[in-house]
Amino acid sequence: MDVRIQFLGGAGTVTGSKYLVEYRNERLLIDCGLFQGYKHLRLRNRAPLPIVPGQIRAVVLTHAHIDHSGYLPVLVREGFRGRVWCTPATRDLCEILLPDAAHLQEEDAAFANRHGFSRHSPALPLYTADDAQAALRHLRPQPLYQPFEPITGWRVQFFGAGHILGAASVLVEVGGRRLLFSGDLGRADDILMLPPDPPPAADVVVVESTYGHRTHPAGNLIDELGPLLARVAARGGTAVVPVFAVGRAQALLHAIDELKRQQRLPRALAVYLDSPMAAHATELLMQHLGEHRLSVQQVRHMTQGVHVTPSPDDSKAIARHSGPKVILAGSGMATGGRVLHHLKLYLGDHRHMVILTGYQAPGTRGDTLLRGSKTVRIHGQDWAVAAEIAQLTTASAHADSDGLLNWLRAVPGQPRRIFVTHGEPEAADGLRCRVERELHLPALVPEHGSTWAI
Repeated sequence: MDVRIQFLGGAGTVTGSKYLVEYRNERLLIDCGLFQGYKHLRLRNRAPLPIVPGQIRAVVLTHAHIDHSGYLPVLVREGFRGRVWCTPATRDLCEILLPDAAHLQEEDAAFANRHGFSRHSPALPLYTADDAQAALRHLRPQPLYQPFEPITGWRVQFFGAGHILGAASVLVEVGGRRLLFSGDLGRADDILMLPPDPPPAADVVVVESTYGHRTHPAGNLIDELGPLLARVAARGGTAVVPVFAVGRAQALLHAIDELKRQQRLPRALAVYLDSPMAAHATELLMQHLGEHRLSVQQVRHMTQGVHVTPSPDDSKAIARHSGPKVILAGSGMATGGRVLHHLKLYLGDHRHMVILTGYQAPGTRGDTLLRGSKTVRIHGQDWAVAAEIAQLTTASAHADSDGLLNWLRAVPGQPRRIFVTHGEPEAADGLRCRVERELHLPALVPEHGSTWAI
């Protein structure tokens, strides 16, 4: 009997990663992510999977980002009863991210109901905080490199992927086949995270392609961020920085701390971390020393003088600070959360600046701003955009096209096939072309819902 893989997400898009591996009526799900961006993608979150969740024996997570883990509460609520295997840091981050995702959905639904702009009455969250807590009880941490059996006869192993704390590539050995899932691969020169491990040998590789068609420009985050913040500070403005609470928030805090230490930014420049989730994720750096580049002293120093705002009232109070300031707030693509309220306050004034810090999936507000739209829709209203919009080109936590190709080139032996996933069509096909042309390996971009025999 063939090993089969079905692409239930992360195919033709950069979100919603879900890869179902099947052998002899046993099923293992690699990643369990939410779709984000365009509405037709988000609607998939509410559509039933083509397989009954109770028929999935186990889940293995590559990392904790919501586009890889955020569907777990739905899976459990709909009948999944197995274990969810992940690295220890991924477990710790999921304990922060999943309840926060549920809280944001509950808040957004409540806000929509209060103001009556939802087409549904009442607006309902995709899942609740109770659903998130139920999902967390299924997590089983497993260290890097130590093989384990999520299903009897199935051998799985984690390898470091860089990217964020706990991120891993996943090797699955079953039915005489070796399947390697890259997860999200980090950069060799990341300011925060260690580079990805060399990959193990595999018959088939499923590789992400977020930046599959482009290379990152030369430079570093500190040198790129410094002039932007200095400019907005000089004109007395506010920099609103939508951040991914895990990874980029910590990298930016470290970069701002370095800029102040080097006297390239005034020490008095106020910095607000308006994301309880990001604050908790920052604390995890201390618990996982050795899994990132920062020392104990650097982790401690990066948060000194930063104003953390635990409650919504604390968040609203930021507006009363009249001088120049920097607000780091979730979410990274401006799809929800506290950053939306700051955008409504500051988008309409040319003195202010919005700094986008990573990949902006098509259909998100971040993408709308990046494309130069004169208005952006928030909470059912169109808001004028007069603020300066900037995007950091050095802040991405993803390997670029060269980095992805170098990782694939390091796979020992000759993989039979490369599946290119987790990228927009142009990015995925760009990487596919490079794999075939430069590595001389058969590669394809699978369609959503397609099944392949291995």
